[in-house]
Amino acid sequence: MTDTATLDLRPQALVVARLAAGIPDDRLAEPTPCPGYTLGGLLSHIAHLAVAFRDAGRKHLGPTTDTAPDPAAVPALPDDWREELPRVLTEMAEAWTDPAAWTGMTRAGGVDLPGDIAGAVAADELVIHGWDLARTVGRAYAPDGAALSAAHAFLLAAAEDEGRGGGVFGAVVPVPDDAPLLDRAVGLSGRDPGWTPPTTSP
Repeated sequence: MTDTATLDLRPQALVVARLAAGIPDDRLAEPTPCPGYTLGGLLSHIAHLAVAFRDAGRKHLGPTTDTAPDPAAVPALPDDWREELPRVLTEMAEAWTDPAAWTGMTRAGGVDLPGDIAGAVAADELVIHGWDLARTVGRAYAPDGAALSAAHAFLLAAAEDEGRGGGVFGAVVPVPDDAPLLDRAVGLSGRDPGWTPPTTSP
């Protein structure tokens, strides 16, 4: 696990917010590389995980930190998501600027975690879901380097702990050792770095 004590989530939260801001409404029903999520569902998921990890960082434990993610149960994307999503992403990232967020125990997704592990999971969520968004709409993607390093370290440790070639998000997709770090992280997350949106018949 990489040292997350000085990890600043704000740059990566901004990357995700900017990607989301450029998504047109007429694409929200499209599938994404994130299994079970349409683009609109993924944006709703990101908004809810931002609230959950904001509260986990603040150690404000309750309904927002106790609920495990479930694609089938993600609420519909609210009409004001273009204002709400960047706000909660900012609040999430700000919560983890407090050194106390990285110490002791907290909870996210209904799982009790050490603060530093929860922070690494938060970085991973931002990096991988940012890739999901960018790949779905065909945008260039350059995640924050520190967040990417933390996400890769977390995913690699999780895959090694599983001992079966499987990670926390599904079976690891093999990627060459000399591939870019982002591709290796994406593969560890159970996604194919070469994923492209499915084509539709005319």
